[in-house]
Amino acid sequence: MGGGTQVTTQSTGPWKGQQKYLLKAFDMAERQFNQVPEYYQGETVAGFDPAEKAAQQATLGYAMGPRPAAMQAGGEEALLRSLGGYTGFTPAQQADLLAGNVRTGPGTPYGAMADALTGDVIGNLQKSVLPGIRQQQVMYQPGGSSRAALQQDRAVTDAVARGLTKPLAEMYSDAYQTAQGQRLPAANQIIGQQQFGQQAYPSIMSAPLSMYAAMGDVGARRRAMTQRAMDADMARYQYNATMPQQALANYISAIQGNYGSQSYQTSPGPSALSQIGQAVGIAGTLAGMSDARVKENIVPEGTKWKGLNVYTYNYIGDSTPRRGVMAQEVEGIYPDAVGEVHGIKYVDYGAI
Repeated sequence: MGGGTQVTTQSTGPWKGQQKYLLKAFDMAERQFNQVPEYYQGETVAGFDPAEKAAQQATLGYAMGPRPAAMQAGGEEALLRSLGGYTGFTPAQQADLLAGNVRTGPGTPYGAMADALTGDVIGNLQKSVLPGIRQQQVMYQPGGSSRAALQQDRAVTDAVARGLTKPLAEMYSDAYQTAQGQRLPAANQIIGQQQFGQQAYPSIMSAPLSMYAAMGDVGARRRAMTQRAMDADMARYQYNATMPQQALANYISAIQGNYGSQSYQTSPGPSALSQIGQAVGIAGTLAGMSDARVKENIVPEGTKWKGLNVYTYNYIGDSTPRRGVMAQEVEGIYPDAVGEVHGIKYVDYGAI
């Protein structure tokens, strides 16, 4: 067929003085690409320090041992007693305290003191008072008389009143006042002790834990120091592993420039296709070149148009599907409707 293909090539490249350095850089890059560094083989995370482990074991042993359970049970028991109004006295003693009673019967401190005082008074009567009265009766009234008996009775009564009744009353008053003055402070003291125990209970239970926490802090600081040493080792390894790449990057940065490129442009001779593409068509579907030599994938539709076969096809180098007639067939029936541009036949559909 007529016409031809023209190829225009434009090429640019680095200047000669730069080429050897670029080749060296490419060679270095290839060697580094093929030399993959191994993964860091050292430890990356510091384990627990021995002090931390000891603190953890001691904390668990203490928390799960019998001591906290016993202290907690004792603290709860004291708290419940305090909430129930515990004063340190038995119910009978607390009732006497609220009523202001002083127990004076046998078995009480007051009863013992009364017995002792009574014994002293009777002993004094028997040893001193009554023998003296009898001696006076013998000396002044031999044989005795009713008046002497009355005198003896009065003496006994006076002795009992002075030595027993009055002291017992005074003792009772003193005992009552003393009891009232001592029992409330005693109760407050007992309650205060319980309250102190309740307040001290949390700190007593947590005291060992604070000690273990201090141990853990020491271990944590030592582990942090170990981790920093590991981080420094990893940073040193990372530096050594990437130093060649960094050096190459710096090298290329120093020699970089226009490395050059090549571009190729291919076009048909003297714009033949563009000129043929200006040919007229029918209804926009049968247009342009109709030369069978510039078409491919030609398939007849099995239809006729003005006695001409209609085909589907696409132009060589253009995958867009089209339909139309073949110029060679048109030329045999309508020779005046076929022309050429640079040796390529086209159809003037208006002349058919």
